[in-house]
Amino acid sequence: MFRPLQPMTVRWRPFEDEGLEHLTLMPLSGPQPGIRILSVVIGARGGTTYGVRYTIDCDPHWTTTSLTLETTTGISLSLVSDGLGHWQDGDGHALPAFDGCIDVDLAGTPFTNTLPIRRLGLRPEDGTRSLDMLYIPFDTFEPLRDAQLYTCLAEDRLYRYEAADRSFTADLPLDADGLVLDYPTLFIRT
Repeated sequence: MFRPLQPMTVRWRPFEDEGLEHLTLMPLSGPQPGIRILSVVIGARGGTTYGVRYTIDCDPHWTTTSLTLETTTGISLSLVSDGLGHWQDGDGHALPAFDGCIDVDLAGTPFTNTLPIRRLGLRPEDGTRSLDMLYIPFDTFEPLRDAQLYTCLAEDRLYRYEAADRSFTADLPLDADGLVLDYPTLFIRT
């Protein structure tokens, strides 16, 4: 079992390119307990540079309830979920194309793999779970639906992430908090 959440700051850098993610994770108490993630990511992907600030709020079980994303060029995106896979944009308009997507996945960070890993709490005997993710690429910032597979290889220590079409696979080592340490070929924890 992962240790109870404590406030923490972690950093990752790209495996080959320049860049950095500086992420702060904190439990929220009070009438609406949960988890808040605040992060700044700078880097490049596919020849495009980016600077992104994001906030993700989750309930105490790591289910995403909101996401705010802002770029250094003035692009912003706000999404809210009821925690059951029903999303709305920042103006309250329903986004039925993402019905059933519980978790978000942001292109330029290894952190968002933590969301389904912590939420599901899989064990090796549980097999592979197929998830529909609300995926946000850092080149367009236009949300997409993305099918992903997660398998626990060693309880609380190693998960396999796969694109549902099997075009990409990565075995993700975790720390005692369930955060990705290194993302093979993409990110290194500093």
